[in-house]
Amino acid sequence: MRKTVQALLILFVFLMVLAACSNEETGTNDSQAEETPKASLAEPGDPFGKYNEPITIRIGQEVDPTDTSLPASDSPLDNQYTRSVKENLNIDVEHYFTASPANYDQKVSLSIASNDLPDAMIVGPIELRQMYEAGQLEDLTDVFENYASPAIKRIIESTGGIALDSVTYDGKIMAIPNVQLQADGVHLLWVRQDWLDQLGLEPPKTVEELEKVAQAFVEQDPNNSGKQDTIGLAGPDSNGKLYANFLESTNNLYGFDGIFSAYDAYPGYWVEGDDGNPVYGSILPETKEALGKLRNMYDKGLIDPEMAVRQDSAESIISGQTGMFFAPWWMGYGPLGDAIAENPDANWQAYALPLNAEEKYAPHMSTPSNNFVVVRKGYEHPEAAMKMLNNLLQNEATFDPSLGGPGYYPLRLVFAPSDETEYSVEALREVLAGTKTAKDFEDKPEYKLLVSDAEQIKNVKLEPYDDLNMEHWDPQADLGAWKRMYSLMVGGSPLVDTGIESVYSSLYSQTKTMESRWVNLKKLEDETFLKIVMGAAPLDSFDQFVEDWTAQGGENITTEVADIVE
Repeated sequence: MRKTVQALLILFVFLMVLAACSNEETGTNDSQAEETPKASLAEPGDPFGKYNEPITIRIGQEVDPTDTSLPASDSPLDNQYTRSVKENLNIDVEHYFTASPANYDQKVSLSIASNDLPDAMIVGPIELRQMYEAGQLEDLTDVFENYASPAIKRIIESTGGIALDSVTYDGKIMAIPNVQLQADGVHLLWVRQDWLDQLGLEPPKTVEELEKVAQAFVEQDPNNSGKQDTIGLAGPDSNGKLYANFLESTNNLYGFDGIFSAYDAYPGYWVEGDDGNPVYGSILPETKEALGKLRNMYDKGLIDPEMAVRQDSAESIISGQTGMFFAPWWMGYGPLGDAIAENPDANWQAYALPLNAEEKYAPHMSTPSNNFVVVRKGYEHPEAAMKMLNNLLQNEATFDPSLGGPGYYPLRLVFAPSDETEYSVEALREVLAGTKTAKDFEDKPEYKLLVSDAEQIKNVKLEPYDDLNMEHWDPQADLGAWKRMYSLMVGGSPLVDTGIESVYSSLYSQTKTMESRWVNLKKLEDETFLKIVMGAAPLDSFDQFVEDWTAQGGENITTEVADIVE
């Protein structure tokens, strides 16, 4: 009997030692293992809950070695952002690797190829797909459902399912997507309303009317200079683009996006062809037709004749030479602040124009999500990455950017409701009408600036509040506030008041063949189209471009895009 008891005691001690060794080898302890066992992820958790015992997350992070914004006492791993994560969540952040902005994507690709992965990192759409196909990703379906904060869920849901679709594979959420403003991808027509009024013209609803307005702006001396020194329609400068594209789908300044969409042409985007399969919009006949119109307008002198050599198209807007240009809603932040300083009577207004043949406004749209937080398969605390994102959104307004740029926040994604511009416009209209106050929006933390906007709007907006012409604004009262309020109310109102027929690209990332061929194909496209517009090549050179594009990799790329979309 004694021998039996001794044997049992020896066995018990052996098992205890073995368990201790196992914990030591995996870098965990009992308190950590019990903190959030994976089974608990299937149950609702606290999005902001602090761990009882510290846990560690090793991340890949972009660190700019030339950035000197951190205080001397801080470092990329010890700053206001990492201290917030530690104090609020009890998470210790460590670097698995760092890389400069220029080398980060390469570092991520090497990490994926070698299967030498951090616990979490930020990747693009190509890397996300590669990691999923390699079986490297932790399933975050339960993490998102049970640990994403209500504000982040509302932001992601504001995309109408597009953001989640971009990270869902076989019905599983495999990453957390960022969300950016959809409004940044809509390129409105900005017009000198005072010039229209002086010449007795209406905002141009069609391309033909736009052409007539441009001609009047060039020929009828709307700036009263006594000279023919005005520009009808601005064009992209020497560093600009004729139109946005699927890889750069937002914030194209001074391009001709609105004219292309009025012809139902979407160059640079992957659209649905007649057979239901994706086709590259730049090779379709609608694009050729739009190029022909632009060529004709340029030949008549209605488009800035110096657009290909001009260093900055904003100069002609600020100086009061230009009467129209295409750009997103936020132009108060752009050239219009300086334009108003030069001429307080310059009355720039934004319109969702021109319309297409069916009298619809059908712009191409940007992708709401282009960066993703991924967690390596097998990491013990996948919910930690989600909690860190919750903490960022909740406390973002408390950080001081003078003590280090926001890029130092570990696993930082930008979260802005895709409808932030439109929502803010409608909210500020209610404030101006007196039906709501700033306090009514304190429960909407995802709209980060809305409470402040509601408090400031009447400082710069004069009565009547529903008249947005420049004479009813006071930029001198607070120029910074005016830039935002004018951008929102003048630039954002067309997005609220217009029925928009949104056109999305079937794909917003590169395929395998694009990695080696796309630079040359894009150069071929840009050079051919610019020559056509400026009259340096015949319009029919478009047909040769289509043949060359198809033969030089375009056909293979189209097949790859179709496979991905399917």
